[in-house]
Amino acid sequence: MKPIRLDPENVSRILICQLRQIGDVLLSTPSAQLLKQAFPQAEVHVFTEKKCADVLTNNPDIDLIWAVDRSKLTHLGKEIGFYRRVASQGYDLVLDFQQLPRCRWVVAFSRAKVRLTYPPPWYNRWLYTHWRVQDTGYSAMAKASLLKVLGIEWQGEKPQLVLTDKERAEAEGLLQIMGIAPGTRLVTVDPTHRRSARRWPLGHFARFIEMAAQAHPDCRFLVLYGPGEQQDAEAVLAQVPESAKHACLTTEKVLPLRTAAAVIEQADLHLGNCSGPRHLAVAVGTPTLITLGATSWAWTYPGPGHKALSLGLDCQPCNENTCPKADPPPCLDGLAPETVLSEFTGLLDEYGRTNGLGSPRSEKAAWALAGGPEVFSSLVGDSPAE
Repeated sequence: MKPIRLDPENVSRILICQLRQIGDVLLSTPSAQLLKQAFPQAEVHVFTEKKCADVLTNNPDIDLIWAVDRSKLTHLGKEIGFYRRVASQGYDLVLDFQQLPRCRWVVAFSRAKVRLTYPPPWYNRWLYTHWRVQDTGYSAMAKASLLKVLGIEWQGEKPQLVLTDKERAEAEGLLQIMGIAPGTRLVTVDPTHRRSARRWPLGHFARFIEMAAQAHPDCRFLVLYGPGEQQDAEAVLAQVPESAKHACLTTEKVLPLRTAAAVIEQADLHLGNCSGPRHLAVAVGTPTLITLGATSWAWTYPGPGHKALSLGLDCQPCNENTCPKADPPPCLDGLAPETVLSEFTGLLDEYGRTNGLGSPRSEKAAWALAGGPEVFSSLVGDSPAE
């Protein structure tokens, strides 16, 4: 594909299509940052699902969020009307990361001079003007590699989730109520995943907490969970022996997404499976240690303070939801808590902040307090101002 030459002076609006999932939407934020830098006069809009919009709120590189609320798009007419409204904003560039049906509707209705994506199947090629094979490697880098045809290259930009001072204060207050005193080393733990081939055994998490609490008596382990996953968090805590129960805790209710991110920001380190919270941690500047089963290294940020552990079996990565060999999968069951503890200690000693309450603030927090991007949902009747 030949390079695309766009005069920044003539680019007024850009649309990024990334409907889901939460982690993938976060991983698209470096591309938004790069586009904003290359086209500083342009508005950058994102087309995503309502459940993912919160990770984009307050991002200074995003001017407007088109949030699809599927519960409100009750028939095809409403859907098409909303997609037409999105597409009618006069975009000069549309970047489609997914080619999902809803994305294709918007692309089809848009009259953007450049409609960029990865290589589409032959029957969808008419929708796009340009495509490029994504580079292999870290997912955010792979997404951003599509921008190379515009002369834009990823330089290690991390995903961003920009918190406000109010959100940080609420997280600090929550941790104080839970008994996390200043100076305590906080470790957030994510033991859940809806896919068994990506979930380190709950008993391994419990054993790890037991050993880590003994090795690091100044640490406290906050077990996180999402909707419908509280039983897994409780199962981990139930298996922690009495000698270590003082060091582990969980919340009574599921934390809202941005509250969870603010809590993770306060942590010295995040330990968990290959799922959304690991990307939240990277986005708020918290070191991560991740257990890998079916997934690859492509989800791990390639920089200091972020490490993933894999046994490297011949069948890894398989990208399966369940293991055809055994349950729990050998690739995860065989990853001993002792091995994880050794890596944990190294990361904690080198990168842990030991900051108790009040971790480093985002450089863009002041901008976030001013408002951030407008969120336009499909349940709203009027279009944003032209």
